[in-house]
Amino acid sequence: MRLPVLLQAPADPIPVRPIRIDADTTPRRLTLRVMAAAPRQMWPASILLIMHQIGESLVPVIMGFAIDQAVATGDPVRLALCVALLGADFALLSYSYRFGSRFGLLGIEAVQHRLRTLVANRLLDPKGVKGRAGLPGVSLSIASSDVNNLAKAVAITAWPAGELAAILLCGTVLMVLSWELGLIVLLGVPLLLFIMDRAGGPLRRRSHDQSALAGEASGKAADLLAGYRVLSGLGAQGAAADRYRKSSRDALDGSLHAASAQGVYIGSMNLASGLFVAGLALVAGLRAWNGDLTVGQLITVVGLTQFIMGPLGGISRNAGGIWAAALASAERVLSILQLPHHEASHGKAVPDTGDGKLSLADVRTANLRADLDVAPGECVGLRATPAAAADLAALLSGSAEPEAGALTWQGRPFGEYELEALRRTVLVVPHHAALFDGTILDNIGLLTADRAAIDTALDAADCAEIVDAAPDGLDTQVGEEGLRLSGGQRQRIALARALAQEPPLLVLQDPTTAVDSVTESRIAERLRAARGNRSTLLITDAPALLAVCDRVVDLPGIDLPAKETA
Repeated sequence: MRLPVLLQAPADPIPVRPIRIDADTTPRRLTLRVMAAAPRQMWPASILLIMHQIGESLVPVIMGFAIDQAVATGDPVRLALCVALLGADFALLSYSYRFGSRFGLLGIEAVQHRLRTLVANRLLDPKGVKGRAGLPGVSLSIASSDVNNLAKAVAITAWPAGELAAILLCGTVLMVLSWELGLIVLLGVPLLLFIMDRAGGPLRRRSHDQSALAGEASGKAADLLAGYRVLSGLGAQGAAADRYRKSSRDALDGSLHAASAQGVYIGSMNLASGLFVAGLALVAGLRAWNGDLTVGQLITVVGLTQFIMGPLGGISRNAGGIWAAALASAERVLSILQLPHHEASHGKAVPDTGDGKLSLADVRTANLRADLDVAPGECVGLRATPAAAADLAALLSGSAEPEAGALTWQGRPFGEYELEALRRTVLVVPHHAALFDGTILDNIGLLTADRAAIDTALDAADCAEIVDAAPDGLDTQVGEEGLRLSGGQRQRIALARALAQEPPLLVLQDPTTAVDSVTESRIAERLRAARGNRSTLLITDAPALLAVCDRVVDLPGIDLPAKETA
């Protein structure tokens, strides 16, 4: 099964290669594709960082040459030339590092943006998603920390390339000075890199476990906050808090274990690198003791021996630690990008623009059983368990199909309608309706509603005091996710937005949980009048809202019969 075209993200501010994702993509393949996704930035970064490391390597070589050819001979011209050469080398290594790092970080940021766009596109797919990775807290953890860790894999194409070039240059210079020293470097480095890769296995496993535990804790925190009012009504705050406390403790323990594993890994690699360098120094000392090396050559060998510690340690951190973390995060990113869709098929029919009838004939899901008809212009209240309400919202939004029974709108099954056209006539507003960064007017009108509809919606949602208190009235910016507004204000703006669209059928799930009882009563009184002859389905336990409904239906659970009250 091939994944949908939506995984091809829109144009990026900084162009990068498309990151191909399909059902056969493994974490290792994804990490390798991410590493190759920004060649325009990483090729110049690699070249410049190689130049930087070569310049660093040449410092002890130039100094040793100056001692043998200028200081020992007392030639001022050669000394001046060596000083000028050393200055040019420092200029080379300084500027190449500065601009190489800029290119490298630009590539990392560009790939990170692409990955985050892919994850967001998948989560916002109108067909919906299945699985725990689609939960708000889990998806937030993946879209932030895991995407960041995976994007850092791009660094492996640049920084370790420079470090490896420095090691090869050091090995070549040492081979010229002493074949024993050069052989130790050229043979020992590949062996050390192999040991690093094998030793990174436990770190990769612990990094994955820690990321999973952190995502689980984030998901439970988000679920706890989203359903706090329901939990309060059930008196289950303590039990929910205990669950979150346990998952948070597990996440902390996982983080500590992962950090411990990473510390042991990096410490072990540094120890191995130190022993390797110590062996080099020992061989160099013996050669100098035997008179096989001049003073300048000895200084060159000592300087290269000290310098090579940096590239060896850098490879252990960059090629080892970053690779291990990227593989673990790639698995979690794929858990979203490879999520299956809800199994809801849709035809090409387009609903009529007029009012219609909703019918649920013995509709069943894992948590819901419903027999319900909503006539044109009728306002029906539904009392349901959170699980049943979630299943009903998924059915009416067209993102899922019932396991049994018939679900029809305007006399035709939901599956016969084109999905986007269906959602223009059946608008399902979840309990948590997010606002976007813009003005109050932009959020309510969505650039489509006329001003009369907006004014009616503002009044029905009791938004007058919000607009009056706002510094710029309807032109006031609400901030990302409406963060400049209180919870109750955000909820009323979201309700006004839904009312302003004037859909033939409006489904509201707990639309007033964040407002006080007086405001809730005013909204209830105005809501029915604002809907006019259009149908409304209210999924709520709020007495004020249920009081204005034509009738109230109880959907307590899959094993209990539904009850209807006038």
